[in-house]
Amino acid sequence: MSSIAAASTAAAGTRRVLADVIARPSSRARAFALDAGLIVAGATIVALLAQVEIPLWPVPITGQTLGVIVVGAALGAWRGAAALGTYMLAGLAGLPVFAGFTGTVAAVGKPSFGFVIGFILSAFVAGWFAERAWDRRPALAFVGFAAASVMPFLVGIPYMAFILNVVLGLDYSFGEVIEAGLLPFIVGGVIKAALAAAIIPGAWALVRAVDKRKRS
Repeated sequence: MSSIAAASTAAAGTRRVLADVIARPSSRARAFALDAGLIVAGATIVALLAQVEIPLWPVPITGQTLGVIVVGAALGAWRGAAALGTYMLAGLAGLPVFAGFTGTVAAVGKPSFGFVIGFILSAFVAGWFAERAWDRRPALAFVGFAAASVMPFLVGIPYMAFILNVVLGLDYSFGEVIEAGLLPFIVGGVIKAALAAAIIPGAWALVRAVDKRKRS
């Protein structure tokens, strides 16, 4: 990192995330290639975890949220958001990356698609906290990742209500939308945030141990 970049990073109150420590490019060209590779890898991780699914209507329970948080924290805000944007576009293009190995532009008409949009914001928030070193201590990491876990619902629940009531012409009350789109996911969301709060600080501890061994 150049002195100018380091100064701007410090001024913004941000620090390096896991990806910056593990992979250190030696040139701008390699940095661009590395960022692109990390973004694709992040999208792939979420696509794989999307297949860990408990089918429910109108929104299934999947492992996506855990992948979103881990990817966002490991890559940082903008790369995390880009990874989830890539994931969404890949699914809309027809690649089988959504839950149940599905992928089609018709997914925008599903009640659950708003959560996919919200994943982009969730990854950004997880990365934002990671850039401020909240991901290095389990307690702080849990708080930050729990906040990131809330983001998909801010988009997903209004989107689901719109699809169910306007597009599909059903008659879901506000309470029924909350019951279908929020309540089944609260416990799982807490568990996933806790898992991520163990995984990411654990990865940092491993990085520090390896670095210490190299110096000794």
